Amino acid sequence: MFKIHSILCPVDFSDASRKAVQYAREFAASMGSSVYLLNVVEPRPMAVDITLNYVPLEEDLEKAALEDLEVVLQDLLGAGLKAECAVEIGNPADVILDKSGDPEINLVIMGSHGKKGLSRFIMGSVAETVVRKAQCPVLIVKAEEKEFIGDD
Repeated sequence: MFKIHSILCPVDFSDASRKAVQYAREFAASMGSSVYLLNVVEPRPMAVDITLNYVPLEEDLEKAALEDLEVVLQDLLGAGLKAECAVEIGNPADVILDKSGDPEINLVIMGSHGKKGLSRFIMGSVAETVVRKAQCPVLIVKAEEKEFIGDD
């Protein structure tokens, strides 16, 4: 029998990642696992805004993401689960892969946007990179897929 001690659940607040949190919650509850919620803020390219409009810095985005992630965390804690959260700045795939390499992490549950064609080619796929390179199992949850979690 295998034991999942800790689940890494990257959250970008999309529908797919919100659904991934539901899956992480169910897995954690049934296996007595903890959940590590992670949001990654991508660094902005160095560019000058000649209009002088306010452009949020990574630190501003990090603070806002942490506030939103705390709401998700409190929901898990309120359900009696062991959970923690963090926001980091960097390339999402790299940060997720780094965290998934932690010996305490046994499973990654993350959402996938399901981009296809040119947009996937240009933007890349964080989920695909994580699946290919992670050192632990990865469960990919799509926003529009059939759910197997029910309200029994």
